Amino acid sequence: GWCPLSPAGAQTTQLLVEPPRTLAVLWDRVTLTCQGLGTRGATTLYKDGQRWWQEGPNQFILTESGTYKCDRPGTRLSPSVIILNDWLVLQVPARALQEGDTVTLRCQR
Repeated sequence: GWCPLSPAGAQTTQLLVEPPRTLAVLWDRVTLTCQGLGTRGATTLYKDGQRWWQEGPNQFILTESGTYKCDRPGTRLSPSVIILNDWLVLQVPARALQEGDTVTLRCQR
């Protein structure tokens, strides 16, 4: 994968969600992967604005809902990823959509 350059020229870390959904839910067995150019194995994961895991692996299987971010030394903090644990969630594929696209909606409970 690649990470876009920020205006200041520093790399931004990316937090990838598997399965790729716009709203991820715990019962989908969510895995987060922190990607960036920083030192491998020196990943810091943040949950709800607090440091949650430091110097851990770059891949995490989640068991708690919350808002997650990650970073690695020498890179910028990733954008937020929200993981839900709700009873009913409407999901769409995590990709850019154009007018006229056919979209499959999933209502999960």
